[in-house]
Amino acid sequence: MEDGAIVRLDLPGGELTSSTASQFSDRCSEIAQDRDVKIVVVSSLGTDFCVGAAKDLDRAEVVPDPASALAAVSVPVVGLFSGKCHSVGLEIALCCDIRVGARDSTFELSDPMMGIMPMWGGTQRLPRAIGTGRATTMLLLGKSISSDVAISWGILHELTDTPEKTLEEQLVLLLGSGPIALAMAKESVYRGTELPLRDALRLEGDLNHQLAATQDRDEGLRSFFAKRPPDFSGR
Repeated sequence: MEDGAIVRLDLPGGELTSSTASQFSDRCSEIAQDRDVKIVVVSSLGTDFCVGAAKDLDRAEVVPDPASALAAVSVPVVGLFSGKCHSVGLEIALCCDIRVGARDSTFELSDPMMGIMPMWGGTQRLPRAIGTGRATTMLLLGKSISSDVAISWGILHELTDTPEKTLEEQLVLLLGSGPIALAMAKESVYRGTELPLRDALRLEGDLNHQLAATQDRDEGLRSFFAKRPPDFSGR
């Protein structure tokens, strides 16, 4: 689904094939260069988000891989998950900035149990999301966790009985915010967590200086003092 400022990327819902993985990566790379896109929604057409890799999927051959391609998108990425979100599916999910899950969603990264290693950042992004101990429990013991556990651990940020309604509410909030500020806040969070605190604070300050020179920042101030909703242009 594509609606101007919002682009929706839907996986088929079963196993992730090589063709689908390549198409997903290519579309993410296109979106990363499209200044008209304000929000990306990642979801599934099927009951499951993604049950894992298909036999024809050579993860080393898909370059850039879907997880890296999605992580390179600067605008907010909202993930909507139902059913199984396993293996490569979870690696993709971890690159979403806001993760919303249905009650029936389950999460698993048990690749080592099958004699293979995650290759799309799972061993790095999972512990950053939920901590080392929980990540190793999932990786080394093949633990599949429920949606209730996923939200308590931090894989999910919101659990809902009405996923599409919850998504709509979040999209309204995101579309009403300054797109440049959102992108810069996202950049500050992700880049900053990899830096020493002193350098991360400098990054935040630099991004604030850049934001101060935009039309959106001026519009935000004008709308605040005029007590009206802002009309951001993304410039």
